[in-house]
Amino acid sequence: HHPCSAHVAGADIVLCVGGAQAIGSMAYGVDAKLEGDKETIASVPACDVIVGPGNKWVTAAKSIVNGYCGIDMLAGPSEVLVIADKTANAEIIAADLIAQAEHDVVARAILVSDDGGIVDAVNEEVSAQVNSLPEPNRSTAKEALTQSFSIVCKDIDECISMSDKLAPEHLEIQTANSQQVADRCANYGGLFIGTNCAEVLGDYGAGPNHTLPTGGTGRYTGGLSVFNFLRIRTWMRIDDKKECQEMVEDSVRMARLEGLEGHARAAEKRRL
Repeated sequence: HHPCSAHVAGADIVLCVGGAQAIGSMAYGVDAKLEGDKETIASVPACDVIVGPGNKWVTAAKSIVNGYCGIDMLAGPSEVLVIADKTANAEIIAADLIAQAEHDVVARAILVSDDGGIVDAVNEEVSAQVNSLPEPNRSTAKEALTQSFSIVCKDIDECISMSDKLAPEHLEIQTANSQQVADRCANYGGLFIGTNCAEVLGDYGAGPNHTLPTGGTGRYTGGLSVFNFLRIRTWMRIDDKKECQEMVEDSVRMARLEGLEGHARAAEKRRL
């Protein structure tokens, strides 16, 4: 899919690079290295923005080059939060939590429910299902699950409030009236509504965004989108000097109130 997407988007160059060194080369650029007439290292042009997730070394490199070029976000360990009530299917929830846990040893799988019974049932299912995974997935998931957790709340309102505080990367709603519950959730990267809507289907099947805010940053930002490649640029033009005199006088007064006499005089030059 990636080569096709690059072709449709009109990509100029494809680089076979990865890791923190790739971030540095794309941010600062690399001159071609020649041995005789042969180019042994291809040139890499410096870019304006770097986007996409990576491991902790890639994230550290992106934090270093941020400002020299633009970045989308500093993506942390992947995470899922499931809001569930007594109507939820413990077997399905456990499978979704394990799917998240096998990502990385620092991934987080979180269950928030107003029913202690479903939490106990999910814990039993997780223990049973995780042991059936092949290696190295099993060891990775088990390690991640040691820092994952469940929260039992007094009601669904508190579940929603807790979810909004955590602002998870992936939020699954597995409750009765799941759409109504989802409509009340405000902070998340990607939202998956109902028992049939697994996060993995969003990753590999349906095609919504797969580069999402982590670590609570969903409180103030969203996932990677075309907006990361757009800039807001402002401009002004004044053709009617007479009609802008009120603005000129306002600017003179504001500048002097701020003690910026040079600003005031520059505005006064636009008086009739």
